[in-house]
Amino acid sequence: MYKKILVILMFITLTFTLFLAGCGNTTTGETTLQKAQKTGEIKIGFANEKPYAYKDDNGQLTGEAVEIAKVIFERLGIKKIHGELTEFGSLISGLKAKRFDVITAGMFITPERCQQVAFANPEYSIGEALAVQKGNPKNLHSYEDIAKDSSIKVAVMAGAQEAKILKEVGVKENQIVIVNDQPSAIAELESGRVDAVTMTGPSLQAMLDSAKSDKIERVMDFKDPVINGKVLRNYGAAAFRKEDTDFVKAYNEELEKMKQSGELLKILKKFGFTENELPGDVKAKDICK
Repeated sequence: MYKKILVILMFITLTFTLFLAGCGNTTTGETTLQKAQKTGEIKIGFANEKPYAYKDDNGQLTGEAVEIAKVIFERLGIKKIHGELTEFGSLISGLKAKRFDVITAGMFITPERCQQVAFANPEYSIGEALAVQKGNPKNLHSYEDIAKDSSIKVAVMAGAQEAKILKEVGVKENQIVIVNDQPSAIAELESGRVDAVTMTGPSLQAMLDSAKSDKIERVMDFKDPVINGKVLRNYGAAAFRKEDTDFVKAYNEELEKMKQSGELLKILKKFGFTENELPGDVKAKDICK
C-alpha cells in the first residue's frame, strides 16, 4: 500500500513539474510579453548593420528595424529598450539562449530560420546589391557573372543570406570570403583582397555613403538573382522565440496599423527605403512554407 501511494505521489510531482516547464516563465508563469509590459523594459538583439539596426555617432541605438520596434513596443506599454550587440550569425542562438527577447535587426525571413524562431510579419521587402572596385574592372553586373569566373572573390557578412544565394546561382564556396561585419567587407574591397561585396541595397548604400571611398563604387545596373525561375526578393522582420506567440500576435496587430496609416513608410524613408521596399500584403507564414 505504501509503495502504491509513493508511486502516485511521484507521478503527481512529475506531472506538475512538466506543466510548469511548459509555461513561459517557470517561476511566475508570465510570457515574455507580459513580463515586458509589467517592467516596461525589453532587451533586443542587433548586429550593428546599417540601415537596419546600429548605433549612431552619439551611441544611440537606431535603424529602420529599431525605430519600427520602438513605436510598437511603446504602444504595447514597453518604453525602455536595452540593446545587445551581437554578430549577425549569432543572433538566433542568442535569442534562443535568452540573452535578449527579440531580434530587431531587419533579418530576412527564410523557411530555414522559421524552423528556429517565430517571425513577425515583414516590415520591408528588398533586393540584393553589389559593390566593386572603381571602374568595375571585372565587369560584374550579377551574381551569375561572379559564378562564371572562379578567380573572383566576393565578401559576405557571416550569417547573412547572400552566401546561400551566391551558391544557389553557381558561385563556388572558395570564392566567398566570410567577414564579421559590413565595415570589414568594405575594407576587404578597398584593399583589393576581394573583387566585390554584396549585401542588400539600402545596407550597401549606407556603407558606401559612410566610407566615402573613391576606390569603390556600386553597380547601378545590377541584375537581381533568379532562383528556380523567380527573381529573388527578400522580406525582413522582427524575430521572437517560438513560444512567444502572444508577442508575435500583438506585434503584428500594431505593425498592420502602421502600414495602413502610412507611418511605416515614413520611418522606412528615413533610412533610404522607398515605396518599392514596402512589404505589401505578404505575411510571414507565406514565406515560411
